[in-house]
Amino acid sequence: MRVLAAGSLKPVWPVLMAHFQQPVDTRFGPAGLLREEIEAGEPCDLFASASEAHPQKLLAAGRALAIISFATNKLCITVRSDRLQAGDDWYQLLTRDSLRIATSTPTADPSGDYAQVLFSRMGQAVKEVRQRAIPLVGGRDSAAIPAGRLAAEWIINTDQADLFIGYASYRGALSQIAGLTVVDIPEAVNPVARYTCAVITPEAGRLAAFLRSEQAKAVLQEAGFT
Repeated sequence: MRVLAAGSLKPVWPVLMAHFQQPVDTRFGPAGLLREEIEAGEPCDLFASASEAHPQKLLAAGRALAIISFATNKLCITVRSDRLQAGDDWYQLLTRDSLRIATSTPTADPSGDYAQVLFSRMGQAVKEVRQRAIPLVGGRDSAAIPAGRLAAEWIINTDQADLFIGYASYRGALSQIAGLTVVDIPEAVNPVARYTCAVITPEAGRLAAFLRSEQAKAVLQEAGFT
């Protein structure tokens, strides 16, 4: 079975597939770009996206048999610890014009789309923050993240930006890296990332059902998803 899956699922996917009794060949990437590949004819049995919009588009075009949601995620901010000031929260960090903001690439990668939704909920600061945010990963021409490194850690520790807006499922791993601090974003403004799979072939129905099983839910929750 061939699967195309959102890059943010890469850390948890081997654990999930260890509980699934069938070999699965999986390639990871930004969900928006993967959806375009499927539309162009890339062979795929199941597409696991970090956004429900891309599977819905395949379903509407008759390229998917069904779509099934199986997890959610949210955003957090990772910042260089030495850039923090006393009392800083997420809003103060994003509106401090001395800090360089990095995100993933909108349209190509849902993480970038969710960052744009977050900005839209920032009131009068929205325009200024959007202008300062730089999409550094997840795009068609973005530099590849080195193997074994997390996007936020790589971007910050190579001095490409001072903070990165990314998925909260990485919170645990990022919190263990010296020199980085993870700052939560309140639920009231934090976009919900709805992970949804598109069942492309009948054979993929069993995997889609597994992703909604109690066993899979426990694995996903342990990995920082909800």
